[in-house]
Amino acid sequence: MSSSTLANPTYKPIPHPTLGFTSFAQFYPFYLGEHSNRVCRRLHFTGSGLVLASTTYALLNDASLLLYVPLIGYGFAWVGHFFFGMWDTLRKALKLLDGALLTEKNRPATFKYPVWSLRGDFRMFWEVISGQRAF
Repeated sequence: MSSSTLANPTYKPIPHPTLGFTSFAQFYPFYLGEHSNRVCRRLHFTGSGLVLASTTYALLNDASLLLYVPLIGYGFAWVGHFFFGMWDTLRKALKLLDGALLTEKNRPATFKYPVWSLRGDFRMFWEVISGQRAF
């Protein structure tokens, strides 16, 4: 699949529409824009991969471990959105720090669109792992 057929291939931030989204097809380009920073995307990718691996492990060995799976996935994602965001703001203000080490400062779409956000995580994960989308 070429990048021209991908939703928002450059991860350009897209403003949230006033009336919200009515479909995942509308939501996904916005979701990708919320991950315009490479480190944020990589943290999401890592979290999604660990979620898949830890879910598989838990199902094969000890289903009670499934309780920890959301902590793994959300932990990586929220670090990208919240913690590193402070530094991104400082970098933009001072224009001195290397932006490749910093991530987003936005509110994860999980809060308003939890199901579409989870679906977006795994779609982005698949597009990256299959070579369709830049990492």
